[in-house]
Amino acid sequence: MTGPAPQEPRPDRGGNPLTELLGGPGQAIDASVPGVVFVAAWLATDALGWSQPILAGGVAAVVVAGAVALWRWRRGERPRAVAVGLLLAVGAALLAVYTGRAEDFFLPRIVANAGSLAAWLVSIAIRWPLLGLVVGALTGHPTRWRRDPDLVRGYCRASWVWVAQYAVRVVVFTGLWVADQVVALGIAQVVLTWPLVVVCVAASWPLVRSALPAGHPGPRHPVVPGP
Repeated sequence: MTGPAPQEPRPDRGGNPLTELLGGPGQAIDASVPGVVFVAAWLATDALGWSQPILAGGVAAVVVAGAVALWRWRRGERPRAVAVGLLLAVGAALLAVYTGRAEDFFLPRIVANAGSLAAWLVSIAIRWPLLGLVVGALTGHPTRWRRDPDLVRGYCRASWVWVAQYAVRVVVFTGLWVADQVVALGIAQVVLTWPLVVVCVAASWPLVRSALPAGHPGPRHPVVPGP
């Protein structure tokens, strides 16, 4: 007596499955908080006539980044992801204090975005799009998607949205940094962080979907050709 036939995976219909897989804008919001706190503390202490407003802003930013890291860690997020945000804030604060330039607090963020821009471009060129690696890791199929040519094509298309995101940040942040616009950098940190992530997540799925044939089960179930 044979058992029930295995069910075919159901295609993703409606909504955006990448919203859940990529985690939404939560982490991007957390990443923008230390920059806002730095600018606020720097402005407040400078207005009060404190001798070291950059140090005050840096300490405030690190304290807030530590609180965010602790909150995220207690929620069960991966230690590496938690540590990256905290270390970036510490490095930014130390750099600004060392150079005596408040705008240098945002320099590590510019470098990080430039590095990410280069990495995403290379990943598309070699047809190992980083979006596929991220989604593959979250779905439990780290590289299985690479054997599905439709998903590879879709991830390459959608990755260009993320390339554009990093390019916009690099151009805007660098221009403001060169012009010594500390307050504008703090504002841009918010405007060009989580809103852009929301746009990228929203735009990614339609672009991936456009490369998939009818009936394809979607990112959670790569279709791997038989031997």
